[in-house]
Parts: sequence; C-alpha cells; structure tokens
Amino acid sequence: MIIMQDLEALYQLVSERKQNPKEGSYTDYLFTKGLDKILKKVGEETTEVVVAAKNHDNDELRYEVADLLYHLMVLLVEQGLSYEQVKVELASREGLMSQFKDRPEIKNL
Repeated sequence: MIIMQDLEALYQLVSERKQNPKEGSYTDYLFTKGLDKILKKVGEETTEVVVAAKNHDNDELRYEVADLLYHLMVLLVEQGLSYEQVKVELASREGLMSQFKDRPEIKNL
C-alpha cells in the first residue's frame, strides 16, 4: 500500500499509471473510458462530498473528499494540466480578495 504524503504525490502516482497502465486497475479503467467517464465521476464525488457535509458525517466526508481528490487528479492528468500549474494558480491568488462574479446559467449540458 502506498501512503500519500500530499496531493503532489497522488498526482505523480496517477500520472505514472497513465503512462504505464496497470491492466485491471480502476485508474486504467478511468483512462480507458475517457474524459466523459472521468467527468461523471468528478460530478458524482462532488455531490457525495456535499451530502456528507450537509449530514454532518465527518467519517463519510473524509472518505468522499479523498475520492474527489483522487478523481480530480485523474482529470488533471487526462487534460494534461500539471499539479504544479494548479499550485502556481493558487499562489497567485494569495492575499487577493475573491473576485466573485455572478456566472451565467449553464445550458445545454
């Protein structure tokens, strides 16, 4: 069992699995099914995080957040976006007030 020290290690593991697929693994399954399946899982896990938080169930919340983080890393790797790029984006926001904007409704999904 590999113990993850941080999100970067998780990203690296997922990236390695994409480059060197392990037949029969869940990660290989997601990459084989492609972007639509990965996006579906990100959506499902996001909803499960919300439900666990609303139910004030921290055990379930911990479990679902871990699932969401894993699926987000799969999405980043699939899209060719590095974890480092996300870290740089977050660092660029440090000390800035949120620039909240009303966003247009998403149509035609």
